[in-house]
Amino acid sequence: MRRRLAPRLRASVAIGIAVAAVVSLGACTSDPLADQYRAGSGKNYVAGDGTVTEIDIEDRGEAIDFSGTTESGGEFDSTEHAGDVLVVNFWYAGCAPCRAEAADLESINQEFSDDGATFIGVNVRDQAAQAQAFDEKYGVTYPSIMDLESGAVQLAFAGKVPANAVPTTLVLDKQGRVAARILGQLQSTSILETLVRDTLAESD
Repeated sequence: MRRRLAPRLRASVAIGIAVAAVVSLGACTSDPLADQYRAGSGKNYVAGDGTVTEIDIEDRGEAIDFSGTTESGGEFDSTEHAGDVLVVNFWYAGCAPCRAEAADLESINQEFSDDGATFIGVNVRDQAAQAQAFDEKYGVTYPSIMDLESGAVQLAFAGKVPANAVPTTLVLDKQGRVAARILGQLQSTSILETLVRDTLAESD
C-alpha cells in the first residue's frame, strides 16, 4: 500500500512522468534558468511537480543493487553501503529544477552525513567535466555516477523511476529497497528531511 504524506509537510501522492528538455549550461552568475524555474514561468522544459510517494515496508520488494564510475573517476557500489539509508538523485547539469534544488540537497546531505545516510547522484546526460563544473558552481560535495554511456543505474531502477523524470530523488531503506520517491524538484527541505529521518528510524 502506498500512503500519503502529511498535508503540512508533503504534497499529495501522484504517479506521473516529467520530461525535462535539454537546455544549455549558462555561465552567468545569476543562473537565469534556475531563477526562471523558481518563478514558475515554465519555459524550455516540463518537470515533475514535487509529488511524493512513500512505499510501505511490506510493499517494497527486493533490494536494488547498482554501481558505476563517478565524475571524479572513483567507483560507487551500493552494496558497500548496506545498512545505510541511500538518497539517490537523478539529474543533469542543464536541468533547471536540478539547479534549483542543488543547494537544498547538499544541505540535507550535510545534515545527515553522520547519521547513517549517504547521498549519491546519478547523472543521466553529461560527461564528467560538466558534472564537475556543476559540483563546483553549486557546492555539491557528494559524488554522482556518470550513467550516460551505459544507462546501467537507470536500468536498475526502471521499475521504480520513470525514465524521463528528471529530477527524481529516491530514498532507499537500510536493506536497499525504495522507500520513497520525490518526482520533480524538492519543494521543501522539510519533506526530504522527514523522509530520511523516518527511514533511518525504521528497525533494521
